[in-house]
Parts: sequence; C-alpha cells; structure tokens
Amino acid sequence: MNKLSFYLSRNFTFDAAHRIIDYSGKCENLHGHTYKLTVTITGKLKSDGMVLDFAILKQIVEENVLERLDHKYLNDVFENPTTEIIAHWIFEKLQKPFEEVNCSIYEVDLTEGVNNKVSIKNERRSE
Repeated sequence: MNKLSFYLSRNFTFDAAHRIIDYSGKCENLHGHTYKLTVTITGKLKSDGMVLDFAILKQIVEENVLERLDHKYLNDVFENPTTEIIAHWIFEKLQKPFEEVNCSIYEVDLTEGVNNKVSIKNERRSE
C-alpha cells in the first residue's frame, strides 16, 4: 500500500511598508505592498480525520506572524526587509508552534505585490 503524505495550506494577506537598504532603484524609497502568504504544513492523519483543524492553522499564523507584520513598517522589524528575509523569518517563527500541534511546516510562499514570490521548503520534513 502506498504511503500517503498530507499537506494543508492556507492563504493570508497583509499590508506593510518598507525600504530596501543599500539598494539603487525605486525600492530604496519608502513604499508599501500587499503581501500574499501561503503556509503549508504536513502531518499525520489523526483519528478525527484531520491533520490539523484549519482554524488552528489560521490562529497560529495570525498570532506568530500577522500580528507582528500587518500594517507595520518592516524596517522596524528587519534590518533589511527583502522578501527573502521576511519569508525566512516567517518560516522560523512558525516552526515551533506547528511542532507543538504535531505538525511540521513544509513550505512558506510569500508573494510581494502581484508578480514577485519567494518560496521556502522544508526538504527534510518528518515522516
């Protein structure tokens, strides 16, 4: 029998302003974006038929990420708030809270505006 892997994803949006440090171009100036965040977790199917209640996934992301970034000046949070640095920070912030509910963070996709996206995957996820 094939071994199945379950992946749950939820989409979020937040708005924030920033400027890129030591950069020559438009992004060196103060500007803002609507960010789209997709968080994907993985875990085992439990006896209740769920890996994790989507409401809990939402709560974890809101408490650990969105409350800290939404409608904020990102330079107050990060030394140089590039999309890559923000995505990495989000991934790190979510690891422990999802481990506490017996899941693993698998992927974070962070889209800046409409056209630019950074993805981080946990290639060493637990089975």
